[in-house]
Amino acid sequence: MERTQAAAEKSEREKSLFAFPEASASPRATGDDVWAKLAPLNLDKKRIAQRRIVTFDRSDNASVAFDILRTKVLKTLRQNNWTSVAITSPTQGCGKTHVALNLAFSFASLKDFRTVLVDLDLRRPQVGQTLGIEKGYSMERFLKGTSSVEETFVRYENNLAVGANGQPVCYAAELLQSPDTPPILTNLRDRLKPDILLFDLPPMLANDDVLAFLPNVDCVVLIAAAEASTLGEIDICERSLSKESNFLGVVLNKCQYRLEEHGY
Repeated sequence: MERTQAAAEKSEREKSLFAFPEASASPRATGDDVWAKLAPLNLDKKRIAQRRIVTFDRSDNASVAFDILRTKVLKTLRQNNWTSVAITSPTQGCGKTHVALNLAFSFASLKDFRTVLVDLDLRRPQVGQTLGIEKGYSMERFLKGTSSVEETFVRYENNLAVGANGQPVCYAAELLQSPDTPPILTNLRDRLKPDILLFDLPPMLANDDVLAFLPNVDCVVLIAAAEASTLGEIDICERSLSKESNFLGVVLNKCQYRLEEHGY
């Protein structure tokens, strides 16, 4: 009787081991290893304040507007199971990089949320210059597969990675629509496991770079400048973006609206 019971218990243990194998490392844990290898990004608070990155320390009430934008974008992403957002503008000078950086740091305030910002305004990169990144990282080499994630991206604290570009690219559109680009971006997602990928793209009406890259993202936001961007420019961009991607909407930058007017 005891032998029968022991055999039965052994059989049950074997079934349990077969049905519930030892858990493997989670995708998040796998991404942790790569994040730890990224060079830390040390920021000059005075420089950041001068560049109006108001979501960095949240001392300016203007940060609230970016937090509202963050929450609206995040809600749409979660509803559609999207992770990547392109940010562009009709023309130069609308402040798209300024919005992209503020949005990135606003997302970074969500401590369990990983954000990756990539500067793909390859002809006139501004992200690295704005943040004071002196090393000349090359996004061209990264997109061609000759530079790794660890060699191209830097890390601010534990949940914001920035892919700056210090070397302008002449044949940007050709690089962005190269068949080698999608697998490179897939590798970036697989290695960093971001909750959101923000791509700072060039002005849409300046060249064909935006249209070349849009197939690689889930959705796109258009940044317009108050008293500068015309309704005609916005309309042209909106129509084109809606045909090529999921268009989230227009963000009006440089307006005189103040949150205090609502008495909070």
